[in-house]
Amino acid sequence: MSDPFPLPPPALASRRAGVADVLREAITTGHLPPGKRLTETSLAEQMGTSRAPVREALRQLEQEGLVVSYPYRGTEVLGVSQEEIDNVLVPVRVALERFAFRKAMPRLSEADYTHLNSLIAGMRTAAAAADAGLLADADIRFHEAVVTLSGQQHCLQIWRSIQPRVRAYFRRDARCYTDPTEVATQHVALVDALRGGDEQALDRAVTAHVHTHFSTAQEAGR
Repeated sequence: MSDPFPLPPPALASRRAGVADVLREAITTGHLPPGKRLTETSLAEQMGTSRAPVREALRQLEQEGLVVSYPYRGTEVLGVSQEEIDNVLVPVRVALERFAFRKAMPRLSEADYTHLNSLIAGMRTAAAAADAGLLADADIRFHEAVVTLSGQQHCLQIWRSIQPRVRAYFRRDARCYTDPTEVATQHVALVDALRGGDEQALDRAVTAHVHTHFSTAQEAGR
């Protein structure tokens, strides 16, 4: 029995990275649902590659928390549950990003603001094209940019460790907005708060922003 969602072949530049990219996209979009068993042989056949890059890609995705390997059972896709979002990812993001945004605020130059605004423009472009994947990616790049500009390397390391799972719920939420341009508007508010120079106001803006996500299956349009 063939899989209902055909996996495209990976890019030739890097087989391992290409396989990981294909699988990551399929997982975060839900085409490979939670609990789906993944076998090296089947994936290699679907993507027209050998088993070695598939094996390496699965190890990478396990490090990212998108799959889990069990002895004698193989590899399964891990979902991002609402419980995890509410009780793990959101609280971690609030603590990490409030700190990083405060540290970034006095460091930002006009060139940095131009870069952040260009990412917001990318959100508008993605929204206009109804491209949920690009919208989620632009959202991720904005937050990672601010964390990077904070100069706090430990924050960046923590951010990158949770980023794949954060992207999974960004990707879920991106297709659920009645008006997807709202995503860009939310980030304009963050830029305004950064420019405002008021740490308490910035904390409130970051906290409110991180808590803006679709918290039920009904809201997520499922």
